[in-house]
Amino acid sequence: MAAKSQPDAPKTKSLGSIDNSGAATQGQWGRAWEVDWFSLASVIFLLLLAPFIVYYFIMACDQYSCSLTAPVVDIATGQTRLSDIWAKTPSVTKKAAQLYTLWVTFQVFLYLALPDFCHKFLPGYVGGVQEGAVTPAGVINKYQINGLQAWLITHLLWFANSHFLSLFSPTIIFDNWIPLLWCANILGYAVSTFAMIKGYFFPTNAKDCKFTGNFFYNYMMGIEFNPRIGKWFDFKLFFNGRPGIVAWTLINLSFAAKQRELHGQVTNAMVLVNVLQAIYVLDFFWNETWYLKTIDICHDHFGWYLGWGDCVWLPYLYTLQGLYLVYHPVRLSTPHAVGVLLLGLLGYYIFRMANHQKDLFRRTDGRCLIWGRKPKVIECSYTSADGQRHHSKLLVSGFWGVARHFNYTGDLMGSLAYCLACGGGHLLPYFYIIYMTVLLTHRCLRDEHRCASKYGSDWARYTAAVPHRLLPGVF
Repeated sequence: MAAKSQPDAPKTKSLGSIDNSGAATQGQWGRAWEVDWFSLASVIFLLLLAPFIVYYFIMACDQYSCSLTAPVVDIATGQTRLSDIWAKTPSVTKKAAQLYTLWVTFQVFLYLALPDFCHKFLPGYVGGVQEGAVTPAGVINKYQINGLQAWLITHLLWFANSHFLSLFSPTIIFDNWIPLLWCANILGYAVSTFAMIKGYFFPTNAKDCKFTGNFFYNYMMGIEFNPRIGKWFDFKLFFNGRPGIVAWTLINLSFAAKQRELHGQVTNAMVLVNVLQAIYVLDFFWNETWYLKTIDICHDHFGWYLGWGDCVWLPYLYTLQGLYLVYHPVRLSTPHAVGVLLLGLLGYYIFRMANHQKDLFRRTDGRCLIWGRKPKVIECSYTSADGQRHHSKLLVSGFWGVARHFNYTGDLMGSLAYCLACGGGHLLPYFYIIYMTVLLTHRCLRDEHRCASKYGSDWARYTAAVPHRLLPGVF
């Protein structure tokens, strides 16, 4: 679901496809044209299971103090019934609906109505109108990059309220957490359904649509490549980058406020989770222009996978560590806390520097230094769906010479740090590292399948030069 993102041949990714004769093979650019039985079964399984997983985790914290086994044991032993658990689950409320509507409307306003000004005074930040990668149909979309500005304005207003205005309690998100879940689901399903209808009847670019003939696959994986309303409202950029990721840090702050209210203090574990995840979120917005070249934008069509995933899966399951710490206020020993901090910072360093090396290499067309040396490259070519022949280079120096997706390795180290901050009392906060390991491993395989189709024999030369995906000598 809504993964955190990185670039081509890593998170978030690449374009196009070729065969050895240079003829375009459009089916490997973006998602599949045809659906085999395993893919269809997987799609239906996820459509049914993913919403249940989110509900189960949130319900377990609300009713069973974050125990994942207690609900199952209670039902199996007859101590409770599914109907009893459901009856205790808070339903959507008018207040939650108003809050969520206001939240999404505010983020739409920040996205569309306020041109970016941060790039005018922040050295090194790239914002404003930027171009994305070429689409399968040969289109180059333009984007309003102002996510950092939206994040700053939102959080300045949050802190102004917390310290001066007191218009609402900083625990407001936690206090309405489950009612807000239903609101997020309504938006997630609504935007996914609208995107599918739009793809059939009024697509932004018909040449960038894919139809498999299977309703469930089209609904989940999407039909349109870049659905838009008007010139600037891009579904993928908005829902991938807002409102869930902007909310991520606000959610953690609300959890910290609730921990203080309930237990009289904010523990060092909660501080670590807030700080390490805030670094990741700020990195995302600082590099939002780079994000335009990632798998989410360059390959994924917009369907339920991104629409519902960004509205529900991301804000509710990426924040489980903070939620857990409200119910279990872990205080770490100094060595444990320092170890978690160092692991998180080292993972972030690898993640960021690997992506920086790839970005520098691309921006300079290889005329740069990687680890103090001229980069080694694999020359390659591919053909886009419009029949145009393109030439490219694959980097095999620096972190990209260590493993083909070493930025994912750094990402996983950071993800593990979030979980270790919660101690070892429960499995629930470790869902994130389990999920990210599965997700990024799948992305490795998915991206490499595309690249093999895109670059043909050139990709085989690249994998011979860099034989490992994530961990040298292991995988």
